[in-house]
Parts: sequence; structure tokens; C-alpha cells
Amino acid sequence: MTEPEDAALRRARPAVICYPDDTLPRPDLAAMRAARDRMQLLDEVTVPPREAACFRVARGQVFRIVSVGGPQVGDFNLWNAHDLSERFYSGKTRALHGTHLTTGDRMWSSFPALRPLATILSDTLDWYGIDADGGSVHDVIGTRCDPYTHNLLSGGQYHNCCHSNLTRALAAQTGMSPAEAEPFVHDVLNVFMCTGFTRDTGQYFMKASPVRPGDFLEFFAEMDLLGALSACPGGDCGAGHSSDAADCHPLKVEIWGPGADWPESPASGYDRSHGL
Repeated sequence: MTEPEDAALRRARPAVICYPDDTLPRPDLAAMRAARDRMQLLDEVTVPPREAACFRVARGQVFRIVSVGGPQVGDFNLWNAHDLSERFYSGKTRALHGTHLTTGDRMWSSFPALRPLATILSDTLDWYGIDADGGSVHDVIGTRCDPYTHNLLSGGQYHNCCHSNLTRALAAQTGMSPAEAEPFVHDVLNVFMCTGFTRDTGQYFMKASPVRPGDFLEFFAEMDLLGALSACPGGDCGAGHSSDAADCHPLKVEIWGPGADWPESPASGYDRSHGL
């Protein structure tokens, strides 16, 4: 198509933030950290390379995803422990906080509740910022590696994609069959993953994660939670994913308690009438 005469003028229109966060409820980080300082380590869950594991956290407790062994990214799902239909809503979290999460950002739940599941208390990779390629860490733009896209692009039946890992872990945790568990698996928080969009084609890219053993992402649970974490088959995702070729490492989840007497996040105040 021929470029219109006013193309430059159209492109020069100012950007407008879709969801200004001036009125977004803010977490009480000081109170959360004060509660965290009184806690002790209660439990640890190890996530083997190219596998996933589930864990439970009570409201008012803290959990920490820790790098151990070597650079490794993780795909993270989170649910209301008492109602799996209320799950992490990565798209709305992205709209509210941006493409990558860090300290003070929250993981928001799906409609109709739309409330905080957990708040990020500490991020040892917050120094990374946004690099020259437009990349940053802990994204909510990627969906998760999955066997369907793998089959579409490469053929074959690969079963250690994060989608399958999370499905198996949730099935084992709940007693559901894989077919029953799979619909509850959802778009993820890509913990430790370094990603962005190319400036010329707008394609989703990944690059080697800056994470090193000892780095962690720490959360405060704002309700009783069930989590599932997959140690991605891409390792640090510096070359590719969904294969057995990458150098992969375990991840660790620490659960800290006993926990604070913390009020559960209120559900959305929308009346759900939808104008009828």
C-alpha cells in the first residue's frame, strides 16, 4: 500500500498509558517486610531440571523462588488454593504493571475476582533494568513453552515443555487426570527469564538469563495459594527451549512462616450485571 501523505504526523501522535496506576491499590510493603523479618524457614521444595513441582503457601506467609546449581529460568503458575478457577492473570498483570515484574508489583487473579494473589517483596535481579536490546527479567509476555507449538514448528512429541511439566505436577498434586488438570494450567510469570520484543519486527525474543546461584524472587502470599513451578527445558534460555540439549539446573522454592495475621485480598467490587 502507498504510504499516505500524513503518515509521519500519524506516527508522531503521543503515546497514552492504557491503565494509569495512580489509583491502583498499593501493597503495604513495610508491614509485609516487618512480618517477613519475624519468619523462619518452614519448608523447601526442589524442582528438578525439565520437571515441575507444586507447593502450598498460607495467607500471610512468604515464599521465595531461588536459583541453585546454575543459570535456570522457571515458568510459574499460581492459583487460589481453594478455587482453581481463580488463577494468575498474566495479561491483566502486564497491563497494570508492565511487561516485566519486580519489587512492589503484584500477581493479579482472573475475573471475576481480579485481586492480588501475591506481592513481590524482593528481587535480587532488580539491578538489571532494561538493556540495550529492550530486554528485562521476570516477564509476563511469554505464554510458556508447550508441546503444541513445538509440534507445529518442529514436529515430534516432546513432553518436557513447561506446559506439560505444569500439567503433570498439578495432576499429581490434586489427583486429577492430566486431561482434567490441563485446562487449569495458564499463562505464566517467567521467573528469571530475560526477554523483550525486537525493535524491527516486534517478535518476542529471549537471551541468556543473568540469574546466578543464590539469586531469588520473593513473594508475600495475600491468600492461601497453590503454586506450580517448572524448571524450563531451555535452561537459561540463551540458545533455545523445549529440548534436551540445553544445560538445565534445579530450582528451589522456600516457604517461610508461621505467617502474619493478614486480611485476604477483597474481590472486585464490580456487580457483574453487565448492564442488564
